[in-house]
Amino acid sequence: MKLLLDECVARDLKRDLVGHEVSTVVEAGFGGLENGELLRAAAAEYDVLITVDRNLPFQQNVASLPIAVLVLLGSGITYADLRPLIPQVLDKLAAISPGEIHRVAL
Repeated sequence: MKLLLDECVARDLKRDLVGHEVSTVVEAGFGGLENGELLRAAAAEYDVLITVDRNLPFQQNVASLPIAVLVLLGSGITYADLRPLIPQVLDKLAAISPGEIHRVAL
């Protein structure tokens, strides 16, 4: 599965998302795009956008796009804050479908 890490997501998570092809927004050339533009651009190349933006699901109509969104709800946004969520993230990725939004929290 092709995953895209939003700009606010710690890049170090890439190594923990075993079995997936993972890029950051900057690596994909989408740096600086706002949520709507980012989702449309990412939908053409990626299966899932992983973000820590808790407002994105309320601001964007993901159901109309061929991409899923996974929102990480850690105690903060650092690698140390998000790392404990990885087992749940991997479980969600196994079942997520385009147009869906899932939240992962401890």
